[in-house]
Amino acid sequence: MELPRGKSYIRLDQINQEDIDNLISRVNSCSWRQTYHIQPVSGLLNDPNGFCFYKGEYHLYYQWHPLGPFHGLKYWYHTKSTDLVNWENVGIAIKPDEYFDSHGAYSGSAVEHEGKLYLLYTGNTRDEHLVRRPYLCIALMDDEGNIIKSKKSVLDKVPDGYTEHFRDPKLWKVEDRYYAVIGAQRTDKTGCVCLLSSSDLLEWNFEGELATNLDNFGFMWECPDYFEMDGKGILVFSPQGLEAEGDFYQNIYQAGYVLGDKINLENRQLTHGDFVELDRGFDFYAPHTMNDPTGRRLMVAWMGLPEIEYPSDINGWANCLTIPRELSLRDEKIIQQPIPELQSLRKDKVEAQDELVDEKKSYEGFSGVTYELICEFEPGDALEYGIEFRVSEEEQTVIKFDATQGKVILDRTSSGKVIGSKHGTKRKCRIDGDVYKLQLFVDSSSVEIFVNDGEEAFTARIFPDIRSQDIRFFALGGRAAFKAVKWEY
Repeated sequence: MELPRGKSYIRLDQINQEDIDNLISRVNSCSWRQTYHIQPVSGLLNDPNGFCFYKGEYHLYYQWHPLGPFHGLKYWYHTKSTDLVNWENVGIAIKPDEYFDSHGAYSGSAVEHEGKLYLLYTGNTRDEHLVRRPYLCIALMDDEGNIIKSKKSVLDKVPDGYTEHFRDPKLWKVEDRYYAVIGAQRTDKTGCVCLLSSSDLLEWNFEGELATNLDNFGFMWECPDYFEMDGKGILVFSPQGLEAEGDFYQNIYQAGYVLGDKINLENRQLTHGDFVELDRGFDFYAPHTMNDPTGRRLMVAWMGLPEIEYPSDINGWANCLTIPRELSLRDEKIIQQPIPELQSLRKDKVEAQDELVDEKKSYEGFSGVTYELICEFEPGDALEYGIEFRVSEEEQTVIKFDATQGKVILDRTSSGKVIGSKHGTKRKCRIDGDVYKLQLFVDSSSVEIFVNDGEEAFTARIFPDIRSQDIRFFALGGRAAFKAVKWEY
């Protein structure tokens, strides 16, 4: 069973259980189902929401349309974990069943207050002419996991000067007051972020627009997230409508950050540097962060993009979340590293070490579908060196360093089923110096690559044949030495 896209506001409780069971069966028969990533039980997953630590557990919610791999009526789905690795599907957290969220529970965030977890989110509604009207909504979760929505919205009118695209609040606390940044579109169809404040999370004030130096930077800024690290203020957001510039802004929509001074809350001013993309791959959007009890800043993102079709659609599901990443600053740049808790997934281990001279080579034990691979290089005079993975006679995905260009290149031209080809099949970014380390997290239909201990990250969905499992190391146009270790996941 899959709904026709024109009937996308049908509710889950309007569908009989047999049809739902048949859909889930079709989803579970898909060879591209992930093994260690958060993914939907059926239908479409998109933005992560409400990432937090509450009462001894990590909680993570996401937007979910259960009835098909397209953007229909959105619920919040709830997962939780004690270790950030093994996630338990709790079930629906927020249903779109009130006047303020009748056409979808859209993105938001969470904060603990007076022993309860407050979920601040966007309620999406449409009138009989399908004209959108957003609301700011609140729900509370108690320490037993019961979630109760407030019976009224906490902000029911878009402020003057902005369109109906006013959504995705992200919370934080300063002393005894709560603040939220929220994504917005001005009436001149340019994107920005606005600032809200509250003393109790139930009554909210519109403070005004956050002043930045990006006045004409895309037509909408989605999923803003503000936090501070090492005395710096960082605003993460997902701008829509940027034109490609060289190797930059190659995806349909982007996700990145600006870094500068801490927000001046009195004059709503953020003094900052250039916009920097967080991920240089194909499928990374709507990143969402939290501060964990040990003080780490953790981030997850939607491993997918709006308006892109994926090969798993035919099986009734789409998208997943990235692995959690720990953020830090190095030379005023965000560094992303996989959380060390993932090492608990490591199973059978194999190692290889060699010097390659204008050749490609395979090694015993280096193959598979789900694994972690760390490869350290000693660059010689090779013009290119890198790794081919999920390889067969017809298919391969390639990550390499092109020494002539000084660029890392991810190539999914021959990765299997085609995805978003009009946006290109290669992604590149410049690296200062050589690539000395690549860390790959490969799952059934994805790869996340961390370059030089998190200096850059490349995230991509790939959809190869299940038989495409080989791994090859290569150096072309000269020499390069390497040592590699792989763990099955």
